[in-house]
Amino acid sequence: MEEKELKTSTKQRILIGAIAVIMVGSMIASYAAIVINGNKANSGSGAAQSTISEEKKAQYEDEYAAALEKFTSVSADDYAKFIAYKDNIKSYNEAAANSGGVSTKDLLEGNGRTLDATDKDYLAYYVGWCADETIFDSSFNNNENPTAFAKALDVSLGMIEGWNQGVAGMKIGGVREVTISSELAYGDTMEICGGKNKPLKFMILPVENEDPLKSAAAAVDEAFMKLQYANYGIDYDQVKANTD
Repeated sequence: MEEKELKTSTKQRILIGAIAVIMVGSMIASYAAIVINGNKANSGSGAAQSTISEEKKAQYEDEYAAALEKFTSVSADDYAKFIAYKDNIKSYNEAAANSGGVSTKDLLEGNGRTLDATDKDYLAYYVGWCADETIFDSSFNNNENPTAFAKALDVSLGMIEGWNQGVAGMKIGGVREVTISSELAYGDTMEICGGKNKPLKFMILPVENEDPLKSAAAAVDEAFMKLQYANYGIDYDQVKANTD
């Protein structure tokens, strides 16, 4: 399968509007507010915007590596379960998918509680792809040659309606393929998969939002956010301290 990688900025837009994913979507929006508010507060006192040293940036890189190592360890069993179905990520008929609302296919039945469309208290590993097999985002550490998970999705941040409908009736610990037509995804509000009004497919493994995974996922999110700030020359810790 040929995978077409998207640039980070595109993935951020996708996650903000689509699945509100933890590390690039809603978290960037919320932490951006910290920067904005911090800058407003500092502007009144004449303080300059926080800049980051190379040493601090290296520290953030080390923090992310350590957090990712921990997350990889605690999610290893889930990854082994999920990766067995990677061959299901393949091309599909776009027109048919775009006219069917939401359809589901259980690949593995879970043994946990049953989800409904309003459930917001779980984490999820996932992969989302387009009709031509292009993966637009996933929990994998590498979409083309994955060896582990690098993130999990906190659904409490808000999901597209097609996702909510797609997991209804699914048991925690199972693996389900969900096909979502455009009107239950982005419609004409966002370009994805090469245009607007595109259907999407997801493969989803929901897990309980509890430790040790909960803490490990949160640590990865924060460490990743620090790196995003550092890429813009901003010291996350200093900005956050200025707003406390």
